[in-house]
Amino acid sequence: MSLPALSNDHHCQPINLFEYEQLAKKHLSQMAFDYYSSGAGDEITLRDNRTAFERIKLRPRILVDVSDRYLSTSILGQPLQLPLLIAPMAFQCLAHPDGEVATALAATSAGVGMVLSTMSTKSMEEVATVNHKQKSLQWFQLYIHKDRGLTRTLVERADAAGYKALCLTVDAPVLGQRERDQRNAFTLPPGLHLANIASISGLDIPQQQGESGLFTYFAQQLNPAVTWRDLEWLQSISPLPLVIKGILRGDDAVRAVEYGAKAIVVSNHGGRQLDGAIASLDALTEIVAAVDGRVEVLLDGGIRRGTDILKALAIGAKAVMIGRPILWGLAVGGQAGVSHVISLLQNELNVAMALSGCTQLQNVDSGLVTLN
Repeated sequence: MSLPALSNDHHCQPINLFEYEQLAKKHLSQMAFDYYSSGAGDEITLRDNRTAFERIKLRPRILVDVSDRYLSTSILGQPLQLPLLIAPMAFQCLAHPDGEVATALAATSAGVGMVLSTMSTKSMEEVATVNHKQKSLQWFQLYIHKDRGLTRTLVERADAAGYKALCLTVDAPVLGQRERDQRNAFTLPPGLHLANIASISGLDIPQQQGESGLFTYFAQQLNPAVTWRDLEWLQSISPLPLVIKGILRGDDAVRAVEYGAKAIVVSNHGGRQLDGAIASLDALTEIVAAVDGRVEVLLDGGIRRGTDILKALAIGAKAVMIGRPILWGLAVGGQAGVSHVISLLQNELNVAMALSGCTQLQNVDSGLVTLN
């Protein structure tokens, strides 16, 4: 799939995800671009998420018949045309007026998964209507608020709207120190709201002079006292399988399994929470070994190329999540831009598999990479 021409000069058309990021800067306000692109603190973990992929090298197999390649898989029993889900990301209408709806349309069309953020700027019901005919994978990402009634209502609405899993983010008891957001005094512009929350509670991102409104919202509304026991509570109020996102240690992964998680997302929140935390890819080997096949493991953070997906799968991930590049595509071209970003990754993964001697994802194993 190609993106509709952005200009008469074909040299201006993005042909990889890095070019999309550069082009997106021209379509976004400084506040929006900084919110999407920034990490916490000195952004060490943000950079490490990327460089971790650059350190790992592929060991291709030769003289394999790769005339036909198959990129399909399944997660929690649901089919995917690619081992790819769109990560939960807040405030997508900052990038394009159609926001999360455009992203969902692109995901459904491509046969990849989408995880909708609690803090979306389109309601979970509006986004879910995109999916009713296609029945593609859609999960709802959850933050546990101090108001348990609000949290319960969000969970019940997600189930009623047809979402197939709850994806609980566990690495944000408080918000990370995101200095670019602080400098910009980040808030939502007029007309944008927390679509899932404002409608039932009236809560929204405040305006704070010299401070990030999102930082203030987290401090006031989200519950920093959440523990493992809250996983039991969540499962008692919802029939949806529980996915835990934000695990970086093998012992925590084992506990997640013991407390009923059906899948784990190895993630450091895109480098936006604890600066200096281990890169997601560097945590993957330990976690895959710790869970020992009892649950499916996904990876989030730093993926920009099809070869990155191949490396993550070789180390043991069943699929990956991708975040920021989806926002760059959304900012540049709306639904068509998101579709093009997905297709670029699909094409790159397809070529990488051929050149590595892999005809299907089941052929991708640890022998394909060197971790030195």
